[in-house]
Amino acid sequence: MIEWIIIIVSTIGAAAILIASIGIIRMPDFYLRLSVTVKAATLGCGLLLICAAIYFPQISVTTKAIAIMFFLVLTAPVSAHMIGRAAYFINAPMWKGSVRDDLEGKYDRERHRLKSSQEIQNEKKDI
Repeated sequence: MIEWIIIIVSTIGAAAILIASIGIIRMPDFYLRLSVTVKAATLGCGLLLICAAIYFPQISVTTKAIAIMFFLVLTAPVSAHMIGRAAYFINAPMWKGSVRDDLEGKYDRERHRLKSSQEIQNEKKDI
């Protein structure tokens, strides 16, 4: 029974990593590639680590797998956010089919920070 659980979970994990690798090729711009790869690769690696923890029942392997999953889930979104922010700052081109840019007019390029909604409302009142 344990073998079937490992087979199913590892197959789902491998499929998630496959989707991430296909996403790198298929997505039209940097921001979409970043989004797909971080989400799918984190899920795939987490599932494969769960398989390792189940397959090797030693407490040391399980502890290491849980620690790796914790740090992966903790650091991957933060690093993706910082990479995306850096790409936006250097004007990485968006896909021509993008409907909107949520940061347009809100990002202060001189001080490298987002304007608050209060600051935006005050600017509208001054105009």
